[in-house]
Amino acid sequence: MLHLQTFGELRLTDEAGNAVGYPAKALLAMAYLFTCKGHVLTRQEVATFLWSDAEPDQAGLNLRKLISRIRQIDDSDGAPLRITSASVGLRAHVLTIDVQTFDREGSPMERLKASSELLQRDFVGNLRSASKAIDNWIAREQRSHRAKLRQLLLAAASSGQSADNHRTVSGAALQLLEQDPNDEQVRAILRGLPGIANPDLPSPGESQTRGHAPPAEARNANLREPEQRLASNLPRLVLLPPTSQGNVVGLSLAGALIEDVTIELCALRNISIVAPHTAEQIRRDSDKAAMIARHSISYLLDTRLSVEGLYAQLIYFPTDEIIWATRFPMTAATLPTQRRLIALNLSSSVVDELARKEQARLSLEANPQAYHSYLVGASLLSKLTLPHIRRARAAFKEALKYNQDFSPAFTGLARTYTSEWLLTAQGNAELLGLAEQNSLKAIERDEAFASGYRELGVTKLYLGDVDVSVAALSHAEQLSPHFADVIYSHADTLVHASRPKEALEKIQKAISLNPLSPDSYLWCAAGASYFLEQYDDAIAYVEAMKDKAPAYRIAAASCAMIGDRKRAQFYRQRAEALNPVFDVEKWLAVVPMKEQWQKDLYREGLLKAGF
Repeated sequence: MLHLQTFGELRLTDEAGNAVGYPAKALLAMAYLFTCKGHVLTRQEVATFLWSDAEPDQAGLNLRKLISRIRQIDDSDGAPLRITSASVGLRAHVLTIDVQTFDREGSPMERLKASSELLQRDFVGNLRSASKAIDNWIAREQRSHRAKLRQLLLAAASSGQSADNHRTVSGAALQLLEQDPNDEQVRAILRGLPGIANPDLPSPGESQTRGHAPPAEARNANLREPEQRLASNLPRLVLLPPTSQGNVVGLSLAGALIEDVTIELCALRNISIVAPHTAEQIRRDSDKAAMIARHSISYLLDTRLSVEGLYAQLIYFPTDEIIWATRFPMTAATLPTQRRLIALNLSSSVVDELARKEQARLSLEANPQAYHSYLVGASLLSKLTLPHIRRARAAFKEALKYNQDFSPAFTGLARTYTSEWLLTAQGNAELLGLAEQNSLKAIERDEAFASGYRELGVTKLYLGDVDVSVAALSHAEQLSPHFADVIYSHADTLVHASRPKEALEKIQKAISLNPLSPDSYLWCAAGASYFLEQYDDAIAYVEAMKDKAPAYRIAAASCAMIGDRKRAQFYRQRAEALNPVFDVEKWLAVVPMKEQWQKDLYREGLLKAGF
């Protein structure tokens, strides 16, 4: 007796569990024939299914080659495929298939558990899209599988065993609600489970338990939306199970808390919640970003457990913006009474932020080409070199060709001009003028977009308007208090405003929100440390940068200030190789520093380093 596995990897095994080496197309044909009436089709029907995009003659030739390979492997009466001159059939009596799990005998709860576990793996998950016919068949079968799971869930719930099988029932319900958030019958089953409090959380746009309503524009946008929206059009949220930092106890309890919050959020009608099993797979995947994009996820809640408690941050994935973050105590003394309160507070906070970001999400999805070009530009800006900056500028301009009101593209353009101004160190006023124009255009198109005020603040800093810069960046941080890039820019401005202590505190906060920090964060921290006369710390921040080139001057000055002439010379020579016309006094005349002591301290370090 052979066994055909169709969920997860498509494979055929013998009674001992050893893989039988059939071609992938042959295994696909077996799976397809099992779903067909009588388990038999004509050769032409099989060829059309397997190669629907090919010409009929070519499809027939491909099938004959496949049959030849199959017969070389096994042409006996016990082979799983019965092949004649006119047809291809499945010998169902020599084969079991995992899809039969849905129809096997047993109690409703046993069948529900087995079926739910089966559906946690993708149907023919290792099969890449081969043809429209195959894709349509897979989608049709997946709908059938979910319908059977739903029937089993309803039967299990009515059997009176739900309370004793909380995890099985909630897991199956979450799987179904992930695909259809509007299934009220399934939602009612989830609501009836013990320990599920306050299931009727308001939808995005309604007032929350914290006693305030989201902005009027979010409420109005919500009113314009139909009351029921297709699941495919809903924003998707995944709550990743927590990881531990260090040897911390209580990880399983923290995981249970996140699962509890997942169930709470499934009461919402306007959000599609990714089921816990999929969330676990995303957490384990080596390329989380690619997997999140593949599942069309807009928001993710990332959680980490440490000795300080459970740290949670809500991330808007398209722009990698941290829009909400907090830390919850997880001590044994407080958790038993606080767990439910934590879950409810976290749920309502997530809903608030989803309401605020929903209009931006819809705008992005309505202009996919503009968004794609924007992402290309944003990825290039991670490298602080002139070639990368100028290529990024071209990408942002291309984004505006597709959508002339796309605010993020204007902020990207502004960033390219200020970055070029900084790297060339020539005091080019034209670059700063272009940066200011584009940042104002970004604000004009979206006054609630923190990045617009961020770029305006950065530009005003380099124009010498330090107080205006601080005000703009303070406003940006108020709009998005957990946006690490905004906090970094605010910190950088505070360095130039001769407030290095506040700057260092802010940049350390930005680093805590974005632990795998870009070099610009570390460069800012090095500058703040230098003006606090913490020269060893400044050098350490520079050493942590992947590309140290932009910080060669501050590193050289720091080394000189502690008397390390050899390293100071090393960094100075590299800085001069990048910009041989650099002049200390010209640069100090251009770079904005509010108080004279700051310029004097920087001049001292640069001159000691030999500039």
